[in-house]
Amino acid sequence: MPILSRDDVREKLKLLPNWTEEQDEIIRQAAFPDFVAAMDFVNAVASKAEAAGHHPDIEIRYNKVRLALVSHDAGGLTQRDFDLAAAIEALLP
Repeated sequence: MPILSRDDVREKLKLLPNWTEEQDEIIRQAAFPDFVAAMDFVNAVASKAEAAGHHPDIEIRYNKVRLALVSHDAGGLTQRDFDLAAAIEALLP
């Protein structure tokens, strides 16, 4: 899958306003009422990621979750990252 241009990344991020670009990754942070709710979300993300064959880096700190997406095998951001980001976004209220 081809790496997206900077302009393409900026345009795609307009459709995902809760995501930001940091050091060639797209990042989403979310807070939940408690640890169990955060883990439920992470498990739902895991299911989507497994189905897509594409896995985010995930950090969990009690009720806060940070997700980072990049296509390591392609060496940058690809459409696959934005497709999974949209699927993840659909899991959030």
